[in-house]
Amino acid sequence: MVSVRQVQVTFDCADPERVARFWCEVLGYVVPPVPDGFGSWDDYHAAQAPEERNSWFACVDPTGAGPRLFFQRVPEGKVVKNRVHLDVRAGTGLVGDERLATLQAEQARLEALGASHVRTLVADGVNESCVVMQDIEGNEFCLD
Repeated sequence: MVSVRQVQVTFDCADPERVARFWCEVLGYVVPPVPDGFGSWDDYHAAQAPEERNSWFACVDPTGAGPRLFFQRVPEGKVVKNRVHLDVRAGTGLVGDERLATLQAEQARLEALGASHVRTLVADGVNESCVVMQDIEGNEFCLD
């Protein structure tokens, strides 16, 4: 039997630190400690070779329960729909109008951080409402 393994979710992006800090705000994650020997992340990045500077950043769940999110700089921009996306569980256990109102409140909070609304899927008798959004670089995610 295979034991449960930890996972890391990796995002390709243009500005790793900016996107990581956005997701810290969305999820309540934190920036991990600066590597030993450096006073700040700016100091760490300044010590890297020019082509490596600001090439990655990460954020972690302060409780240790959620996966580490890793953001890596890539030269190409996003051109198609994500094949994998995060579901931000903002309405767990809620139904109907209460769920929709909760999702819309979270949508407004995330839009203030730079996210954009794609569409709202309203409950249809089979599925509950969810909100499809994009982060600050256009990566899709859902509020559900």
